[in-house]
Amino acid sequence: MRMLLLGGTAWLGREITRSALDAGHEVTCLARGTDVVDGARLVRADREDPAAYSPVAEEQWDVVVDVSRQPGQVRSAVAALAPRADRFVFVSTCSVYATHDAGGQNEDAPTLAPLDADAMASLEEYGHAKVACEQAVIGGFGAGRSLVIRPGLIGGPGDGSGRSTYWPWRFAHPSNEAGAVLIPDAPDQPAAVIDVRDLADWIVRGAAAGLAGVFNATGDVVTLAEHLRVARDAAGHEGAAVAAPADWLVAHEVHGWAGPRSLPIWLDDAADIGIHLHSNERAKAAGLLLRPLSETLGDVIVPDKPASGLTDEEERALLSELLPSGA
Repeated sequence: MRMLLLGGTAWLGREITRSALDAGHEVTCLARGTDVVDGARLVRADREDPAAYSPVAEEQWDVVVDVSRQPGQVRSAVAALAPRADRFVFVSTCSVYATHDAGGQNEDAPTLAPLDADAMASLEEYGHAKVACEQAVIGGFGAGRSLVIRPGLIGGPGDGSGRSTYWPWRFAHPSNEAGAVLIPDAPDQPAAVIDVRDLADWIVRGAAAGLAGVFNATGDVVTLAEHLRVARDAAGHEGAAVAAPADWLVAHEVHGWAGPRSLPIWLDDAADIGIHLHSNERAKAAGLLLRPLSETLGDVIVPDKPASGLTDEEERALLSELLPSGA
């Protein structure tokens, strides 16, 4: 298979490249950067340039794979490559859904309105932008030549967001001599992480098989308590796990999901609970294979604090207030 990957220098793009090369496929990455996987051909281009696709638009491709979030980039790619490619794979997101307050939504659930502009003005438009990208792909290639994949929370090695790496790191590096770790008191809340390696492998297999349609690509759902237990076991943590009520955390300006001063993966807003509950049954029936969560979390224990989560100083201060006698 001749694959044209639009990108290939960032986390998921590099994993897709690696997977395709390992499977014996030929990969060309069209990207601004140069950090592509050894063995892939690099064509340097800026997708904001109207002539960006000229170097590859005279070749024939079995599949084009795109991970962009900017509708203008996707529209221009579809226009330039529809006559030259058999099919188009677009990596979207579960953020396209109109609501996340219900469990078990499948791919037929209502989506947000598409973004009219060619580029997002802020991350608040992310879901709307991805809807516009999806529509451009299906409109240009047709449903039978389009594969739209909507991942949920992606984790695993290389996760720069820190969402999947914080808990194994924190349990491996307690902030205090007692070894206590602050966790949210939400044991029954759902959690779902798809390993980036599993996602990339399935994208490549689906592309090679000519798979078409729209699929949620999410990890299997576990409780937050189980997710934390797996992270704790992976780190070999033996100290106390100190649970703080959600309202106490919010009052102390600790938020959920991701970012600084957060407790990642936990959701502090009940309206978002469904983000972990989108059904992956259609994708699993189409060949999505998921490794055990223990393998994913065991492979992400990094030496330095991830981008998300509490600093040592923040956690110690919170534990001191929650437990006046000291952690």
